[in-house]
Amino acid sequence: MEVTQEQKMYAQVVQKAWEDAEFKAHLMANPIDAIEQLTGYTLNLSEGQKFVVADQTDKSTIYLNIPQKIDAENLELTDEQLEMVAGGTDVLFWGGVTLGAAFAAAVIAGSQSK
Repeated sequence: MEVTQEQKMYAQVVQKAWEDAEFKAHLMANPIDAIEQLTGYTLNLSEGQKFVVADQTDKSTIYLNIPQKIDAENLELTDEQLEMVAGGTDVLFWGGVTLGAAFAAAVIAGSQSK
């Protein structure tokens, strides 16, 4: 399975937060600014949305993220996703480390505006 631009960006942000306490503090205080400065991409959230970063590095605490429910009735696939399905490529949904729908949507919207 090919790694998407959003997954690469997410990995870059997490790695930087693990390695740089100052960046991590900035990410916690102002996630959009910190991500935009690190990656060079503009994140576009819909009006009324907020971006929350939770520090889950404390090994004594286990977190469960409940993502947004996907509205399958009104879901439209992109041309790229349709091509993957038509070409027989499996589309996998993986847990454990999740991007979160808001992060992925903001990254996609930001990258499309470039």
